[in-house]
Amino acid sequence: MSDPSRRGFLTNAAATVPIAGIVLLAESASAGDAPESRRVIEGSPSPNFSRAVGIGRLVYASGVLGVRPGSWEVVSPDFEPQCRQALENLKASVEAAKSSMDRVLKCTCFLTEAADFAAMNKVYQTFFPKDPPARSTVVVKELVAKGAKFEIDCVTSLP
Repeated sequence: MSDPSRRGFLTNAAATVPIAGIVLLAESASAGDAPESRRVIEGSPSPNFSRAVGIGRLVYASGVLGVRPGSWEVVSPDFEPQCRQALENLKASVEAAKSSMDRVLKCTCFLTEAADFAAMNKVYQTFFPKDPPARSTVVVKELVAKGAKFEIDCVTSLP
């Protein structure tokens, strides 16, 4: 399939896929409007990635760890304090994007030990006590910060 044919196919397919972000972009394009501009949320601890990026009414928050804000130092060698701090860090990113935890649509969680799943659920529920967002949880070998046991990212919507 040639590049122009592929682009046309993907554009038409995107218009029919019932995924919020794709439908929003497809609707915007079909209405003759220019696509929403990409917004970078300030405050990334690294020049290699943005804290969060928004387009339209959606915001994609980067993964955060249970580290002290402004550092790569984990708050504790124990899972539960790391998990709580990671969720606090996620909350700070969501709020910096002008959204709130009750508007989070989807989270992806990364654990280095499957045995920490129950502890994660216990902490997670305190941040999402009612109508929690969709979620995926993946067990990984290790995370980028030495001693990190938990990472979480999310997609949220603006009010």
